[in-house]
Formats: sequence, C-alpha cells, structure tokens
Amino acid sequence: MLRDMASGAKEDSGETGGADAAPGGGTAAGDGTAGPAGAGTASTGKARRAPAGAAVLREDVTEAIRAAVFAELAAVGYGRMSIEGVARRAGVGKTAVYRRWRSKLHLVLDLVSEIALQGLPAPDTGSLETDLHLLYEVASRALRHPAASQIVPDLFAEAARNTDLQEALEKALREAQRSVAQGVLDAAAARGEIRAALDRDLALDLITGPLYWRVLVVRTRTKRGYPAALAKAVAAGLRSA
Repeated sequence: MLRDMASGAKEDSGETGGADAAPGGGTAAGDGTAGPAGAGTASTGKARRAPAGAAVLREDVTEAIRAAVFAELAAVGYGRMSIEGVARRAGVGKTAVYRRWRSKLHLVLDLVSEIALQGLPAPDTGSLETDLHLLYEVASRALRHPAASQIVPDLFAEAARNTDLQEALEKALREAQRSVAQGVLDAAAARGEIRAALDRDLALDLITGPLYWRVLVVRTRTKRGYPAALAKAVAAGLRSA
C-alpha cells in the first residue's frame, strides 16, 4: 500500500520532475503557488507581493514522500536510503523533499517521532491490567507489521553506528511511548492500585521493556494470549512493588 501511495502522487511543475538542487540552490519554484496574482492591493494602489519563500507545501506530495520513505527503509535500510531514492519512488524532484526536511536524518526522525506519538492509544479502562492489555495488543500488532519488523530493527542497528540517530531515536521513543505509559501509571495511582511513591522509571521500564525485547531483540513471534498474560504479570508486579 505504501508503494501504491508513493507512485500515485499527482504531478505539477512545482513538485515533480523539478530542479534537483538542495536547499539554497537558488530555485524559486514553489510547491504550488504563493497566492493568486495581484491578490489584494495596498493603499498606494500597488499589488502586494508574496514574501520570498512563501510557497505552499502540497499535502498530497508530502504524503507521497512519507510513504516513499517507509518503502525505501523497508527495501534498502537506512544506510542505503538516499534522498534521490525517496524522490524517485515518490515521483517528485529532490527539491520537493529538501523543502520539507534538511537531510535524510531529519526526514526519518520526523516520521519516527510522528508515528511514535500517534501509534499508541492512551488507555483508560478503569483497571491497570486492562489498560496494559490494550496497550500491549496495539503495540504488538504494530510491531508485527511487515514494514515495522524490517524498519525498526534496522534503525536501531544503524543507531549503534550513528550517535545523532541514536540520541534522536531514544528521545522520540522515550517522550512518545513513555508518556502513554506514564498516563497508565498516573491513573492506576489515582485509583489506589499502585503506590503513589512507586519508582516511576523502574515502572516504565517494566511496562515497556518485555514486549520490545521479545518482538525486536530476540524477534520471537508472540502467541495468542501473550499480551493478556504479559499485562497480568506486569500489573501484579507493579501492585506489589
């Protein structure tokens, strides 16, 4: 589906097949138009001019680039992925990519951060165990997706060689996914299921660690019922801590 999204991007003179210059290359073409010609007049009667760099970024092109990034990461990995390859797959010029992201690193990190923030629910079922169960069900399905199962381990392997990528990945995942787990803990403490003084860092490690270890490190498929069993065990541990 991602490949279809990338190849189906609409073309126009500002976004597709355009100049391949990186930022600062002097091209004036925008994503669309900076505004209707002559729109609005000042009191002097002179037509207003859109400020330099006021091109409108087309959402369909942005989405095609995002889809192309995921397809490229799954196909060739971060190390071999290039802006040229992403642009080719999306059916746009390199300039369209550079208008949105400064580099390959910024492009990938932006998408990883967005997915991390949007990919997990903030469960509020009224019970610590059922909150964890819902969280694990959604996370395990996402991590088992064919694209994710290729992309996520590759990014972590690359992060071992790339300090910038490592720091940014840790920050994105910690802020996004731990904020969800923190909400689960806060709700459980408010209901009296866990101690308010419970070591939160230790609790967060206990919540997020086991599933990632199983799916991403040892890469063992989870059996039916595993999220429920894990939720029960983690909830029991947190209550007794």
